[in-house]
Amino acid sequence: MPVCLHLDRLLHKRRMSLAELADRTGVSASDLAILKSGDARALRFTTLEALCRELGCQPGDILTYAPDGPTPPDAPA
Repeated sequence: MPVCLHLDRLLHKRRMSLAELADRTGVSASDLAILKSGDARALRFTTLEALCRELGCQPGDILTYAPDGPTPPDAPA
């Protein structure tokens, strides 16, 4: 899929667990797990806003567009 989510990278960088992010955002842990795994087919703006607020980032830090496939692991977030 050409749109890649980097939630796992941001969580690791901020030393935050998925459960902690779920508590802070009000988004269920199962929904966040779907986002983290890259299996999500949609993302609400309210969810994106909550993620950006709690992770202290911009939408472009969470999402990237790679028309030729996933972003390599060593690419900047």
